[in-house]
Amino acid sequence: MESEGQSRAETSRSSERRPRVRRNVTAAIAQDICADRYPSGSPLPRENDLCELYGVSRTVIRESLKVLESKGLVRGKPRVGTTVCDRDEWNILDAEVLDWMGPYIKDFDLLGCILEARRTIEPAAAEYAAERASAQEIADLDKAWRQMRDSAGEPESFTDADVMFHTVLLTASHNQVFRRLSSAIHAALKYALHASNIAVENREDAVLVHGQLVEALRMRDKTGARECANRMLDLAVRDLAAAEKVIGRTK
Repeated sequence: MESEGQSRAETSRSSERRPRVRRNVTAAIAQDICADRYPSGSPLPRENDLCELYGVSRTVIRESLKVLESKGLVRGKPRVGTTVCDRDEWNILDAEVLDWMGPYIKDFDLLGCILEARRTIEPAAAEYAAERASAQEIADLDKAWRQMRDSAGEPESFTDADVMFHTVLLTASHNQVFRRLSSAIHAALKYALHASNIAVENREDAVLVHGQLVEALRMRDKTGARECANRMLDLAVRDLAAAEKVIGRTK
């Protein structure tokens, strides 16, 4: 009985280790791709060479390449090998892809692209939410705003609350496309807001305008809601400039 229990424990420990190893190797290969060690259009080294480079088995390399292919970073073909895909094919809204791109994100101009997308979507979503949001959704927005207010001095907590606010806002528009977008851009929005929030010293303006948007929704003021969304995005432009300076200094 003891040996069976020991065997199960060893199997459990082994199964816990394998995914962790795979994720680390996957991230290492992905970050090398993002750093242009393996440029777009170029072939990756052969499996045996990758095993030697990253110090793992062929099984781990194959699992890692499957993950990278599912996220659009590489493409494997029989008798050809694995090739790095063009950046336009990468799933840049994937949370892991964003993490891998992190140190090089300024090279991708991704923060600016996210802001452009928000400029298009959020004012309309705010206007629709003023008309369609349920009492519970407004309460959820108010809760997220209060968390922002109470954690203005803590960038990590502030960002979590900020992301929740914008996610609920898109959902509260009761537009099915916007609802889908809220889940799709969640990871990208978190990265963009975090970059902005750690770059600015004073978040009082952001707290104020988010609170005013909640009040506009309570009053069912569509024009006021759209105006608040546009003002939030004006602040985002300012904060993005600050974030890019920080990224430039730390790169």
